[in-house]
Amino acid sequence: MDTINKTSRKEALDYHAKGRPGKIEVVPTKETSNQRDLSLAYSPGVADPCLAIAENIDDVYKYTTKGNLVAVISNGTAVLGLGDIGPEAGKPVMEGKGLLFKIYADIDVFDIELNTKDVDEFVRTVKILEPTFGGVNLEDISAPECFEIEERLRDELNIPVMHDDQHGTAIISGAALLNALDLVNKNIADVKIVVSGAGASAISCSKLYLSLGASKSNLYMFDSKGLIHPDRTDLNGKKPEFVNANMPNGTSLTEALKGADVFIGLSKGNILNGAHIQSMAKDCIVFAMANPTPEISYEEATRAREDVIMATGRSDYPNQVNNVLGFPYIFRGALDVRANLINEEMKIAAVYALADLAKKPVPDIVNIAYGDANLNFGKKYIIPKPVDPRLITAVAPAVARAAMDSGVAKHPVTDWEAYDFELSQRLGLDNSLTKVIETKAKQAPKRVVFTDAEHISVLKAAQVVLEEGIAHPILLGNRAVIKDHLENYNIKLEGIPIINPWIPANAEEENILKEYGRMFFERRQRKGYTLRESQNIMHRRSYYGAMMVDQGQADAMVGGMTRNYPDTVRPALQIIGPSEGVKKVATMHILFTKFGPLFLADTSINHHLEASDIADIAELVADSVKKFNIEPRIALVTYSNFGSVPNGESAMLMRAATKILHERHPEWTVDGEMQAHMPFDQDLLKEMHPFSKLAGKQANILLFPNLSSANIAYNLLNKVAHMDMIGPVMLGMKKPVHVLQLGATVHEIVDVVALAVVDAQS
Repeated sequence: MDTINKTSRKEALDYHAKGRPGKIEVVPTKETSNQRDLSLAYSPGVADPCLAIAENIDDVYKYTTKGNLVAVISNGTAVLGLGDIGPEAGKPVMEGKGLLFKIYADIDVFDIELNTKDVDEFVRTVKILEPTFGGVNLEDISAPECFEIEERLRDELNIPVMHDDQHGTAIISGAALLNALDLVNKNIADVKIVVSGAGASAISCSKLYLSLGASKSNLYMFDSKGLIHPDRTDLNGKKPEFVNANMPNGTSLTEALKGADVFIGLSKGNILNGAHIQSMAKDCIVFAMANPTPEISYEEATRAREDVIMATGRSDYPNQVNNVLGFPYIFRGALDVRANLINEEMKIAAVYALADLAKKPVPDIVNIAYGDANLNFGKKYIIPKPVDPRLITAVAPAVARAAMDSGVAKHPVTDWEAYDFELSQRLGLDNSLTKVIETKAKQAPKRVVFTDAEHISVLKAAQVVLEEGIAHPILLGNRAVIKDHLENYNIKLEGIPIINPWIPANAEEENILKEYGRMFFERRQRKGYTLRESQNIMHRRSYYGAMMVDQGQADAMVGGMTRNYPDTVRPALQIIGPSEGVKKVATMHILFTKFGPLFLADTSINHHLEASDIADIAELVADSVKKFNIEPRIALVTYSNFGSVPNGESAMLMRAATKILHERHPEWTVDGEMQAHMPFDQDLLKEMHPFSKLAGKQANILLFPNLSSANIAYNLLNKVAHMDMIGPVMLGMKKPVHVLQLGATVHEIVDVVALAVVDAQS
């Protein structure tokens, strides 16, 4: 709850009270528009699923929400940062937890606040609710009662139960600890760990660290009264499990920290100072996770030691230990295989999945969200950020697999690729087309030359396509600059060729450069180029890259990140040229809508078009769309509907183009001229123009009468409607060349590369 310092009380109260009070609501998932729908939803139609479940109780997962419904249950006795404020006062927190489950993992939640502090009554209440839920998330329950409640419910229920306050922090900090130790080259079995705090989180963290390999003899835990020592007679709950006699009873936290490798803080704010940090071992690790005030501030700890690796529970500093990195995806994996509990194997799988994800290139959406374009694995980035869209596909499958391997899964995953796709689809993080493109690309990766390899995003994308087996990158640019970027941003591209057309590295590269110049001169000598100009122009990366593709030294080219669009297109047209029979090369953008992919053309090349040009471009787009096993359904859009504006220039143009397409391809689903909304409003189209070939068949390709309208359309949809896109995609080239938009993200570059590979395959 670190944001409490940054928001006014009025702002917070207004947020929770405005409109419909609270933060969650129940939304129907089936049709309810008429009486027949209601009779199916309730009486009499509801009797049939009831009888089916009575015959086979597991059908409850088939016909109800149970398999995707989690109970967030609390008695409000230990609300984070607020203490024992009661069940009603804790309800906003529980609603918030439900919100996080939904937005991060598409898990539905009912929050339940129990007005009891009696362990037996609490357990009994939750136990009789088991038929309703697929899992139980215990929240904000004070210690030591929380330990007994969780243990009893785990034993007595047949659905997964987890007290997130204990295990969430343990899992996230465990991943951070493994990565921090990796950075300083220390073994978890050898390091001295000092833990401040002996509550639910501290106990659970310490248990998990031991499971990860830490030595119990090297772990020193402190509660409010001092070191947890075997000579103490006031230890309760789980504390006796962590007694350590390797230091005398009464040893202070200050004394224990001398020479310590790791400090774990789960106690209270401002109990450490710079001197404490200075007394610790070289390359010390400090996780000050008390909220909202850490045991020591980030500023003071980093001032005290340059070599310290620091983590807190706050979002305004590097390395936030945030439970949202874990619980949504742990429950997602557990629910998806119908695990009957969340065991140690599943938690450890989540730890390693998070640790591994932090070592991979950071998506641009994460960099943008945190205003840091330089995020990469290192002291300031040892755990993923909560907004990382890859978390669901990294952690949930790891947890599901661990559940299966440990024998607690009742509904095992049989197709992991399909499961990964399902997870992506849950949150709209991807589109089926991108999965098709990527899958096809991986079947036969091709050599892709990157003409803008001095750009950080391009290098990050090159690492992704290399690691994912999508393509074999070839980098064009200044070797020293590229190698400097690779080192500074921790980008791994070992063994990848780097070519600098300006300064050949050896005689072989010099000879290739001269030969490329000679070949260009032969083709363009009657187009105003001299031999010297041809030799010089080959120093330009776009020309050199295009010649590599033309001569078979690369299979595809991707460029344009740092240059104007024509500077990349022109060399490709001059050197590679269009495919045989193609009169006009064109471009399309692919937009990802909730209805599926939408293809727009021509978006980037041709300013003035004849009707025959539009028909030709339609054929190019249709051929491209067919590669992805998608049936082309083409709408030629303008401001008129089937002659409603009889003499308008673009209306007549699109009318004529439609006629040509009907004559060339009478079997195609193509029609026009029509306004842009018409092919998507099927009721209106059927009512007003039932003769249309698109009636009952929603369009997936939009053709525009000119470059201006197409360009405006895709930019508006991309930015205003927040639609992801790929493009511009060049169509009609003899060999694949694709041009990146200025400022393209890593994700967008990877998509274009995958598309280029698919083009090269065909």
